[in-house]
Amino acid sequence: MYFIRFLSKGINTFKKGRVFAATVLALAEEKKRLEPVTEECSLSPTMMALKTAKTNKPYEAKEPKAAGPDTKPVKKSSGPGKPCSSPGVYKPCERECVKKEVEQEVKCVDDLKDKASEQLNEFRKAHTTPVGNVTTGSGAPLGVNAKTTSLSTGTTGYILLQDSVLLEELAHFNRERIPERVVSAKGAGAFGQFEVTEDFSKYCKTTIFNKGKKTQVAVRFSSFGSENGTADTERDIRGFSIKFYSEDGVWDLVGANTPVFFIQDPMNLPSLVHAMRRNPVTHLKDADMFWDYITLRPETVHQILFLFSDRGLPDGYRHMNGYGIHAYKLTNKNGECFFCKFHLKTNQGIRNLTPDQALFLASMESDYCTRDLFNAIGEKRYPSWTLCAQIIPECEALELAKTANNLFDATKVWSQKTYPLINIGKLTLNRNPKSYFSEVEQLAYSPANLVQGIDVSPDKLLQGRIFAYSDSQRYRLGPNYQQLCANSNPCLKTKTYQRDGDNFVDLTEGGPNFFPNSYNGPVEKPGIQESCNVIPETTTSRHVLKEEDHFSQAKVFYKEVLKDEEQKNLAKNIACHLQRAHSCLQDKVLALFQQVDEQLHKDIATYLAEYQAAIYETEGQ
Repeated sequence: MYFIRFLSKGINTFKKGRVFAATVLALAEEKKRLEPVTEECSLSPTMMALKTAKTNKPYEAKEPKAAGPDTKPVKKSSGPGKPCSSPGVYKPCERECVKKEVEQEVKCVDDLKDKASEQLNEFRKAHTTPVGNVTTGSGAPLGVNAKTTSLSTGTTGYILLQDSVLLEELAHFNRERIPERVVSAKGAGAFGQFEVTEDFSKYCKTTIFNKGKKTQVAVRFSSFGSENGTADTERDIRGFSIKFYSEDGVWDLVGANTPVFFIQDPMNLPSLVHAMRRNPVTHLKDADMFWDYITLRPETVHQILFLFSDRGLPDGYRHMNGYGIHAYKLTNKNGECFFCKFHLKTNQGIRNLTPDQALFLASMESDYCTRDLFNAIGEKRYPSWTLCAQIIPECEALELAKTANNLFDATKVWSQKTYPLINIGKLTLNRNPKSYFSEVEQLAYSPANLVQGIDVSPDKLLQGRIFAYSDSQRYRLGPNYQQLCANSNPCLKTKTYQRDGDNFVDLTEGGPNFFPNSYNGPVEKPGIQESCNVIPETTTSRHVLKEEDHFSQAKVFYKEVLKDEEQKNLAKNIACHLQRAHSCLQDKVLALFQQVDEQLHKDIATYLAEYQAAIYETEGQ
């Protein structure tokens, strides 16, 4: 019934892929309904809902032709589309009417297929004949049956070890998978360009920001706490990472769809991920683990409000913003320094799913966001974002650092009233990957990939990510991951003294592997200087950040950013997840959110009581 209700509310508002999937189910249902003899020509409720969704008009069943004198008598039906209580007593013309309706729907199924579903048909249209002969990995052509039959001593005989074709197939198959990313494993990618529309050179000297400059980019969207195979519509933080291929080198802006993160110090990153993942004993998601960690690390509250607000369920990757999260240090050609935070504003408009819609899509189309992105680009509805920046001069930042304000805390935002957004340019995605594995799965992002004019700030979390991300890629892809096509820069040829290791490609043309040398190997470029950082006198210790106010900005987000309905949704979403936690943890969580706002505390408690009452009522039945 839920399926039918959802369709009747307007499934036509979803993409063609959703209608296609629903149509297939409806056709299967209708065919089953034709097995027993029916006495009404009207379609099932599901088919009627589909027709209503596609035409935006209520579906009216066609009247059957008048029965002839030979028609058998019919018992009165108890309702449209219901099987007859006495099989064998029916109107033949009505049965034919239903069959014709179903056959017509079957013919329309191909018209409902989206770009993603049509990928192989598009390939066949582009290649009217086979693209060549199948070969071994070394290029030797394979004869008839060599790709489908093993070499054996007879029809039922033993397999021969000399069957190198079989051995190559099985050995390669065993090694097709590589370690998945430790975070943000599930994702989608696309390619395009970034065009600078405003003069930003007074803040940064990289050529990427020269007005009118167009730079090729690779973008990967992901779910932070996901595993490969999880649904795209689960509540989670979405990763938003951009790789700029420029003449200055590769620059990676590794961000998310929220302007803040859970933690301040990279020491806490492994524990955060562990708390969000599976219980090591039960191998199940554990609400106790999650909420216990949150209550013990109050700096997570700001991000938790983003996560459980409507923004935690974006309607695809195209309808969400992106943020660099961290502060970066910029240097212009005059040597002047600024601190900057990057923002990406979607030009498609913000759009989120309701929890019911997300749950429905998780069961019907677990790759909803991936399919939506692929189809939009395939249909030339290219998604785009406007890249903006908040700027603080270095001298002002140093003065603020002497106060309680910590500009480099990843759990905090900079006020846009004080530091308004400055437009830089437009990011447009206009090409889908030709091979997901080689172009997206092997994409390797790291905040360590910087270019002249862009440097790291004293943000502790950013400092830790510089190592963690690069090291993760070395584990997944090998020490030469930057030589892979997805990560190498087409704008320039890299020249390093790094040698050998897995997947190494020698691009040195026989040059020396040590520096300095007298054999005309690559030399250092004069005039390139790294930015200088002013470090006040201090002592080495495990310093705790001065900023201990974890609730002021959370209060602003709740009271000033969220509307009344969004505040209610936030409380309801938290309560829905919290109901699975132990009662003692529920009390701690309520106390935590009471420090954000008293009304939020009351709403969570109210919804939590309602959920628990519903559980007790169900168990009692």
